[in-house]
Amino acid sequence: TTPPPGPSPTVTFFIEMIRLGLGNLWLHKLRSFLTALGIILGIAAVIVMVAIGEGQKRDALERVERLGAKNIIIRSQMPPEQAESSGGQSARISRYGLTRTDFRILEEQFAGAEHIVPLQAVGGQVLKDERRLTSQAFGTVPEMLEVARLGIDRGRYLSEPDLEERASVAVLGSEIARQLFPFDDPLGSTIRVDDKVLRVVGILKPVGLSGGAGSALVGRDLNFDVHVPITTAREVFGDVIIRRSGGSSSFTHVEVSEVYLAAPTRDEVLLYAALAERLLETRHPEMRDVSMIVPFELLENARRTAIAYTVVTAIVAGIALLVGGIGIMNIMLATVTERTREIGIRRALGATREHISRQFLIETGVLCVLGGLMGVATGVGLSTGLGVIIPQLKQTPWLAQFISADFTLTPRVTMWSILVSFSIACAVGLIFGIYPAVKASRQDPIVALRRD
Repeated sequence: TTPPPGPSPTVTFFIEMIRLGLGNLWLHKLRSFLTALGIILGIAAVIVMVAIGEGQKRDALERVERLGAKNIIIRSQMPPEQAESSGGQSARISRYGLTRTDFRILEEQFAGAEHIVPLQAVGGQVLKDERRLTSQAFGTVPEMLEVARLGIDRGRYLSEPDLEERASVAVLGSEIARQLFPFDDPLGSTIRVDDKVLRVVGILKPVGLSGGAGSALVGRDLNFDVHVPITTAREVFGDVIIRRSGGSSSFTHVEVSEVYLAAPTRDEVLLYAALAERLLETRHPEMRDVSMIVPFELLENARRTAIAYTVVTAIVAGIALLVGGIGIMNIMLATVTERTREIGIRRALGATREHISRQFLIETGVLCVLGGLMGVATGVGLSTGLGVIIPQLKQTPWLAQFISADFTLTPRVTMWSILVSFSIACAVGLIFGIYPAVKASRQDPIVALRRD
């Protein structure tokens, strides 16, 4: 009977070379580990840096997305020269910003928009018994819930009957509800905006924009907002806001504080923004008392920044892996010198130059693969650990003072960073292992046997 076919001589050769390579590495465990350390740290650095960058990018994109990627936010702002001239003149009324005429023109010019939602700031203070907060009360319409991507936690939002009846009702942001009603249920209770009494009919879900990109975009914490029907804002509160501070009073007259203009599609956002800007510049020269926020532009900027960060990361990682490759070549050259007699014996027993070069290349490859696997494990472990440790550090009293309350770090490990870094590390190791392998294969057998 013929014996069962076994593995081919080539496969047997490679298996034997891998076994020899592992044996040689195991004989010099510390030296092998230090040799692979450059690869380990390089891969780990790539994975951690990409994970941090990816996490920060996604957090920024999510914050911008929450404002609505199809939205254009037009805001009234006090011109710098008017803010300077009004200092110390408490009796003067400052007039600036969007008017109702501006809003009607926007409605006419953008009839195809998905939504056009106005906000009108009202009142100077929000009060509940002895508790008082600086007002962030706004008159608005029911569509605000959809346009600003708000959610109702309890109760309901403003409705069309509220607008028609000019109802004295209010919907509270999550944080202002918590501060005004720390122990009581806000629903059905009353609050005051200045001297006007309003009944609470709903509580908004936390918006999650109290810090970072979201707060910077809208200029305030949306969790402190109070929403009332815009008809109530106009007829009950009026357009003049009186704010008192330190015995002095300031008066501002703003008809429309903000306008949310929602384009039909994302592709039309920039076109709508350009048209709105040209329209407003004709009525507000140089846009000194009006500003425009286009979250979609910030979304694209965040993506471009992320790409630039990835390129910089790749360059830094390439340098780290290059150093690791040089370290491997250095050690392998020393190994060639150390094993000259062994090479001579193998050549004398019939090993060809190709066999010798393959042996050293396989040893280098084994070293790179093991180092790469250890680097992947280290990088994934550090990335995961950072996501767990940072929130714990923020709760540590003596460290919390050094970490901003708004700081978040949620590293997200990406598969491409693992595959690319591992592949490049192995390629770099093999490339730098070619020269030592060739040098070993060119040893003269007679000279090598004479070497002590």
